[in-house]
Amino acid sequence: MNAPITQDVLTLPRKLPDSGRTNIIGLTRDQLWDALIAAGTPEKQAKMRVGQVWQWVYHWGVRDFAQMSNLAKDYRALLAEKFEIALPEIVTRQVSADGTRKYLVRIAGGHEVETVYIPEEGRGTLCVSSQVGCTLTCSFCHTGTQKLVRNLTAGEIVGQLMLARDDLGEWPLPGAPKDETRLVSNIVLMGMGEPLYNFDAVRDAMRVCMDNEGLSLSRRRITLSTSGVVPEIARTAEEIGCQLAVSFHATTDEVRNVLVPINRRWNIATLLDALRDYPRLSNSERITFEYVMLAGVNDSDEDAHRLVDLIRGIPAKINLIPFNEWPGAPYKRSSNNRIHAFADIIYKAGYASPIRTPRGEDIMAACGQLKSATERGRKSRAEIAAEAG
Repeated sequence: MNAPITQDVLTLPRKLPDSGRTNIIGLTRDQLWDALIAAGTPEKQAKMRVGQVWQWVYHWGVRDFAQMSNLAKDYRALLAEKFEIALPEIVTRQVSADGTRKYLVRIAGGHEVETVYIPEEGRGTLCVSSQVGCTLTCSFCHTGTQKLVRNLTAGEIVGQLMLARDDLGEWPLPGAPKDETRLVSNIVLMGMGEPLYNFDAVRDAMRVCMDNEGLSLSRRRITLSTSGVVPEIARTAEEIGCQLAVSFHATTDEVRNVLVPINRRWNIATLLDALRDYPRLSNSERITFEYVMLAGVNDSDEDAHRLVDLIRGIPAKINLIPFNEWPGAPYKRSSNNRIHAFADIIYKAGYASPIRTPRGEDIMAACGQLKSATERGRKSRAEIAAEAG
């Protein structure tokens, strides 16, 4: 028997307080170095202090400077005066019958985003948001029905990983036997928003996550999903170097213009030209093409054959995603027989074509279903700015 859905609700202020101190979460090593120097750390000590603070925050998960026992008491006092270690707040936490966890997360200004943890055999994947809402209006995606409010900061992106580790109890305990098991072993930037429209913050956040002396996630364990922001694809390879997934979803410009409207700016041919160099530039094995299966729209045998022809020469796998329906959705999921026939054509052409098992559908946590359901997302920019102070 499946476990029941559970939900925890926390009552929090609509606007998080501003302490006036610099939040360490999300600062890169260079940024932390600069901040410590500006706060009065002697330059000769700065590199060592960065390493010490970094390990306390990102390896041990410590949030209180007073616990950083290898720092002098007066230096701990200086840090507490000038800095804070602050994460987003979990407003609600829902647990699906399949073990998927969806967090509604409140960030500065009272805005809300969603983060999803998906446990799997031998791994755990965290789906992270990069924007409040989304500007792309992809017609099959529930998130796209919520207007863009703002970009997340690097600290708000890293903070989603840290609060998930808090909830899962994953931080190591001093003195305990070393345990290499990772409950959050992978990150996918596939939550709310288009990561490449928030490039600098996403890049800095991933540099923090990939640092070997802290959260220590390999770049091969991080996948960034884009709808096709062509000018930023080469930068992603060179400045982040993570795995790349592309929300492709159609084999003709006519259909993709409707499903993924960014295609009107950078069409299929332009996008594929940018993708051909990515594996070489990033030292990645292949690109993942995400393809949502919509009944009667993009799921014909002809579509499958066209897809194979389009990506020929690009090291790739094709993730077939059964459409996850949401209230008012204008599409229906392709039948199982149609999805398997589509997958078979791709497989016989020499490409891996796994069919994604929907996870967390009962709590609206599946691919394409995320939406923060906050009144803030429906207010004007002026109203939001005024309320944020």
